[in-house]
Amino acid sequence: MTENPKKSIERILRDDGRYPLEAVQFVREGLNHTVDKIYPDAKEDDSPSHVSGAQLCFGLRELAQKRWGMLARHVLNSWNIKATRDFGEIVFLLVNNDLMQKTPSDCIDDFENVYDFDEAFS
Repeated sequence: MTENPKKSIERILRDDGRYPLEAVQFVREGLNHTVDKIYPDAKEDDSPSHVSGAQLCFGLRELAQKRWGMLARHVLNSWNIKATRDFGEIVFLLVNNDLMQKTPSDCIDDFENVYDFDEAFS
């Protein structure tokens, strides 16, 4: 019996239909940004570098503001990201397709209402 091949990210996103590839790429970049900020020496000592859903949301906000300034909310909205929960939906889409890992205590609710998008990106 042959093992099922892993689905490509493009196929996963096409099947899911909620978010474009750019949104997923941004979340992955935001994860790296957040890990680097919280664990600046992680690459040197190979220690665990888990971040919480809230930490990731704040890192994504910072990266979006840095990258797009006043247009951040517009860019995120164009990718169907309208609340911090959407960041979690993307993360768990990747987790559920073995493209990202989580700890046993991580859950989608960790991304619920971390901050108000209108206030965060005004």
